[in-house]
Amino acid sequence: MRFMQPTRVPRTISGEKIELQLAAPPPGLRPVPTGSREKGSAFPSIRHRSLYKNKALANCSESRRLSTSRGGKAALTMAAIFSQLLVVWIGSALSLLFGQTGLGSLQSAPHPVSFTAEQDHQNMIEQLGIKALRPGPSGDEKAPNHANYDESKANPFPNLPDPLTLENGEKVTTPEMWWHERRPQIVEDFEREVYGRVPANVPKVTWSVSATDKEKIGFNPVTAKEVIGHVDNSAYPLIDVNIRMTLVTPANAKGPVPVLMMFGHSGFPAPNQPSAGELERINAALKALLVRQDPSLREVFEQHPAYVLETPPPFQMPQFNADGDPPSTWQIIADGWGFATIDPATIQADDGTGLTRGIIGLVNKGQPRKPDDWGALRAWAWGAARGLDYLETDPAVDAKHVGIEGVSRFGKAALVTMAFDERFAMVLVGSSGKGGATLLRRNFGEAVENLTGGEYYWMAGNFMKYGASDAAFGGKNAADLPVDSHELIALCAPRLTFISYGLPEKGDAKWLDQQGSFMAAAAASPVFILLGAKGLGISEDYHTAKMPGVNISLLDGRLAWRQHDGGHTDGPNMKHFLKWAGGFIGHAPPPTE
Repeated sequence: MRFMQPTRVPRTISGEKIELQLAAPPPGLRPVPTGSREKGSAFPSIRHRSLYKNKALANCSESRRLSTSRGGKAALTMAAIFSQLLVVWIGSALSLLFGQTGLGSLQSAPHPVSFTAEQDHQNMIEQLGIKALRPGPSGDEKAPNHANYDESKANPFPNLPDPLTLENGEKVTTPEMWWHERRPQIVEDFEREVYGRVPANVPKVTWSVSATDKEKIGFNPVTAKEVIGHVDNSAYPLIDVNIRMTLVTPANAKGPVPVLMMFGHSGFPAPNQPSAGELERINAALKALLVRQDPSLREVFEQHPAYVLETPPPFQMPQFNADGDPPSTWQIIADGWGFATIDPATIQADDGTGLTRGIIGLVNKGQPRKPDDWGALRAWAWGAARGLDYLETDPAVDAKHVGIEGVSRFGKAALVTMAFDERFAMVLVGSSGKGGATLLRRNFGEAVENLTGGEYYWMAGNFMKYGASDAAFGGKNAADLPVDSHELIALCAPRLTFISYGLPEKGDAKWLDQQGSFMAAAAASPVFILLGAKGLGISEDYHTAKMPGVNISLLDGRLAWRQHDGGHTDGPNMKHFLKWAGGFIGHAPPPTE
């Protein structure tokens, strides 16, 4: 095997025999048998590379001219040595960077397809044999095609699929029938027709802590950790996925604490700042560096001795919510919980152009989706589940009591996460609308056709069939769906599930259909009861149940509902969620000092 020891390679150049000694390669470079080509490698062996390079040198006119003199021979010898070393070390660097497998993958991997959202949408339309899609309604009430907000027209398909009836018509009467028969049927329908399947070959995620900071949130000391989840991309190195998450826990906690994972921007919430003395040293060092680069700045600094380059960040008042309460993260920490912010954009882009990138693109090796492939909502839910994998290893976290939270599209993602991963103990679903807690069969505000049009990438490709007016299979609408959102809520049973909305007058638009979400919660309630948990605590079924008024809570059961008096946020409901969830898991806030 070559490279086990420094190797002498005899060569003859212009009549003189020389020996070229190649040093052993850096650690980690795999040896290659002499005269062979590594399987899957684009590069020949070192011996072959040397022969190719020397042959090229010997045949060129410049080589013949140099070989007429002793000096020319020496120059040619040096050129040969340099060229061989260059080839060797370039090969070494590439091998170290990618590994032999990675080099083969790069050589054979197709480049990611670069579709616009319109092209990707059209590609799925063609795969499904759709000739025409119904356009979705407009959220502008003055537009000719504005959404319906007349409750008398809101239920064209008033009867929902029964979550407690098997596909063969048999009634589900025991928890065992639910867990072993009915629940798997509902999961299969959602995966095939609505949110898509998580592929079996999704790569492993490896988590590492990139930084730890000691901070204060609402005057409470906390430990904040930035963690990165690197998704193994050795099978397709052209796409890199690194999930960003920040875990924040009370510094003075006596033991592991419950944690609420929150979809949104991930970063240190209140970075610890240098002291006045440290800032003075930083400014002195920066000035000295600038003067060294541009000596004329010395006079400027002497004329302005009080000028500083770095100043402490100004104090910013916290943004209180509609009820006058502090930010949700302040409330969480003050109540003795921790929180983890996870950035969905680092998992999968929130647009159709990104479907050949992110985790979906990585698994598909940059190629377009198939009809039952996962959409962005399921991908974000998968990323949250991988975040939970990390939280289960952190000693500061009570891994049995980790919840998931999100608002709007991330409210949809939070509900999907809770439904499919039974390790999550609780969920706060904020203003989620269609694709989340609101019934898909309702004709009020946002419609199925909006989700099959501009928002198609949230869903599986197959979901587009239900917006088709003309297709090879005829046409479908919301009534043809085998499942609806009440069954997504039912998949969370009997775990803690809190459905939250705000006021349309304050910005939580009618488009979201608060009534449709309440009906879905009411229709899911019997599943909670079957599994031994209290549901919404109402006697009426979803056909007749009346949505409670603003700020009237239904918080006695494991399925909870509350419409607060704020806007498009779940902030005003956070204190109610913490008290409600804390009561069920046996968590008491720390004593105030």
